[in-house]
Amino acid sequence: MTEKTSTRDNLAKVIDTIEGGYEFLLAYAAQGRHTDRGAAADQSPRDRLEAMVQAMGDLPDLARAMADSVDGDKASDYTAFLDALDRDAAVSVATTRLVLSKNDISSQLVDNLNASIHLRALLTDIFLIDEAFK
Repeated sequence: MTEKTSTRDNLAKVIDTIEGGYEFLLAYAAQGRHTDRGAAADQSPRDRLEAMVQAMGDLPDLARAMADSVDGDKASDYTAFLDALDRDAAVSVATTRLVLSKNDISSQLVDNLNASIHLRALLTDIFLIDEAFK
């Protein structure tokens, strides 16, 4: 496996974790739950949020590595976007950690996270880079 393939695969996993987590959170928000306590392991928003935090932390470095490997001559064209991605990921991590800090994660709290412009900006960023790196 080449470094480019490995970077692309790792980036795809990170993107899948974030997108899949968001889709899970949309469904969780619709449940009207007051707490996440007692949720089955596969239904725990806390586990999904923790996985998303890890993925969002890894995303900027993987995106930069991918930009360098796709077309090194044009890597500077990606710089401003990747700087914005860094900021969007950092703020999304912060908002997600805020939710994780609560003893109870309610559907309403998750709904507010889902509506966060910061998380939505990050999702839009990853949709864009996913297509740009194909």
